[in-house]
Amino acid sequence: MREYLLTLCITAAVTYLLTGPVRKFAIVAGAMPEIRARDVHREPTPRLGGIAMFFGLCAGLLTADHLTNLNQLFEKSNEPRALLSGAALIWLIGVLDDKFEIDALIKLGGQMIAAGVMVMQGLTILWLPIPGVGSVALTQWQGTLLTVALVVITINAVNFVDGLDGLAAGMVCIAAAAFFLYAYRIWYSYGIEAAAPATLFSAILMGMCLGFLPHNMHPARIFMGDSGSMLIGLVLAAGAISVTGQVDPDALKLFAGSEKAAVHQTVPVYIPLLLPLTIIAVPAADLILAIVRRTWRGQSPFAADRGHLHHRLLEIGHSHSRAVMIMYFWSALIAFGALTYSVNSASMWIVLSVVILSTIGLLLLLLPRFTPRAPRWAEAFVPPRYRRRRAAPDAAPDASTPADPEPTDEHRTPVAAGVSGVNGATAVGSRARLADRSRSR
Repeated sequence: MREYLLTLCITAAVTYLLTGPVRKFAIVAGAMPEIRARDVHREPTPRLGGIAMFFGLCAGLLTADHLTNLNQLFEKSNEPRALLSGAALIWLIGVLDDKFEIDALIKLGGQMIAAGVMVMQGLTILWLPIPGVGSVALTQWQGTLLTVALVVITINAVNFVDGLDGLAAGMVCIAAAAFFLYAYRIWYSYGIEAAAPATLFSAILMGMCLGFLPHNMHPARIFMGDSGSMLIGLVLAAGAISVTGQVDPDALKLFAGSEKAAVHQTVPVYIPLLLPLTIIAVPAADLILAIVRRTWRGQSPFAADRGHLHHRLLEIGHSHSRAVMIMYFWSALIAFGALTYSVNSASMWIVLSVVILSTIGLLLLLLPRFTPRAPRWAEAFVPPRYRRRRAAPDAAPDASTPADPEPTDEHRTPVAAGVSGVNGATAVGSRARLADRSRSR
């Protein structure tokens, strides 16, 4: 565990330290597209954050290669090299898209090629555990098609949800944390060495997201772009393929009985077609709804619009920060709920807990204007919008001077898309400094 944590920390540190220089490079390179009608941000913000995330991935793999226990993984398995090859290819395609806006079909073809590169180096699904049947061996073509489909679905699910500051990185980090606990349990508790690559991939993925999040939280100073969203989607899919399609369910020995019973016990997280959808159920649902919505309107499934789940949360009155937190909540509930169910599927407490938390989540969705207030003793530790308002005892408001309070996130008046001056960080500095300069003129 200590070596995994060390790899995670180094990956996060490298990603965090490189994001600042990458932001300056993106500004110089002109990787700041114009504001589009579907965008939520309202000031040009540099992209190419995936550059820092990719070098964080390389630093994590290099660190693991020099550690005593994890070094054996590189000697016995070719999966880390397969991941690096596919990640490098998908990263280059994302960088070109962030700069030049390449066609969606070209990106789709690049995603399939990146998945094919990983398959050629051994990162593929070998068998499919099916409830009531057992492990079904797949032919080479079946495994290749299933692996490519899984990679493409996961990449686009993450890419579709990347619409708010910190949303994609946070949701993938939550999914990676749940997946890390599951893969580490298989590797450590059951002694199955085939789960070690997936454990390493999840730890590195968490480091990439944690290192990038401080720069990407609202108001974001840089976006990960397609170079980042497609990259973390591919790493997440690689971990799912590694632990799902190559670990024999019967090796877990959850039952003393047949292999069918073992497969049935692990079905919530062991079917490759459902595993990434379980871990990132919210992005996957958003992807399916977007395809159905656009096809119903006669549009291309790749045509962008403002109908995603995070857009709808903003439309019903949630602030930017609260919409992101709600998406975090549902992602954590589904991911860790599936993780807990995989450990003990016979416990009714798990089902009751999920139902209670789901009820709380629905209440949060129905109260977009509700602003909780912290008690007096805790006001120093919470943001200003959660503090109680206090009237000034000495100064009375002047009737001749109109009040101009600073709006909070919950009470900010919506502004039409395309208007600049809202997205927190401009391309050259913070919003507050530009605002002060304009007032002094």
